[in-house]
Amino acid sequence: MNTAAMDPRAASKQSSRVGPRAALPAERRRVGLRSALSLLMLGACGGAPSPAAPVAGTPAAANESAVPPAAVGQFLARIAQHCGQAFAGHIVANQPPADDDPFAGKSLIMHVRECRGGTLKIPFHVGDDHSRTWVLTRTAEGLRLEHEHRHEDGSAAEVTMYGGATAAPGTASRQEFPVGAGSIAMFEREGLGASVTNTWAMEIEPGQRFLYELSRPGGRLFQVEFDLTAPVERPQAPWGYE
Repeated sequence: MNTAAMDPRAASKQSSRVGPRAALPAERRRVGLRSALSLLMLGACGGAPSPAAPVAGTPAAANESAVPPAAVGQFLARIAQHCGQAFAGHIVANQPPADDDPFAGKSLIMHVRECRGGTLKIPFHVGDDHSRTWVLTRTAEGLRLEHEHRHEDGSAAEVTMYGGATAAPGTASRQEFPVGAGSIAMFEREGLGASVTNTWAMEIEPGQRFLYELSRPGGRLFQVEFDLTAPVERPQAPWGYE
């Protein structure tokens, strides 16, 4: 398994004549609309949502400062629009190239398979290798990306659930995930020193394209772009799932 390859961004001013009492209802409506969009889009996929598992970080949180940026909910909702669908992709950047690249010449399929409880699971199938699943989880601070790896018998790989959390609000179209401390420790333990400076990113243009990216200082750049205009047949379940 080539773990290094999987290790892959308005306020309007109120008129001075509008007082705070007039502005407040409009702001409440905007907050309510954003919350409803996230709940509808994330709960509509993968079956009926469970009342006991609300989306993390909604306005129900007591601490307003813990509510994640609106861009996070919009980003997840954009991906969730495609829940249940699969799409073919191709490599658009792979620098520097490697002689033993596990992605070269293989079919690349992403499947937006599960969307519930503030978590999206997106298996990434590389030819006959069904070991990879991207896991996006909404948190009180923003968004976390993890890479789940399993062997063909369903058991967890030695290097799995690595990734990072957003350190900036990002946008509804792009989110970036610098490598986390736990993943750095895992990479160092497993002799994967090149991966300790990883930053992953994802981009989404609903109905158009999805991009997965890995970058490192020094010039490493790996990107796979998926065509969202043409859904393909859904692949088999990833290893370890039914």
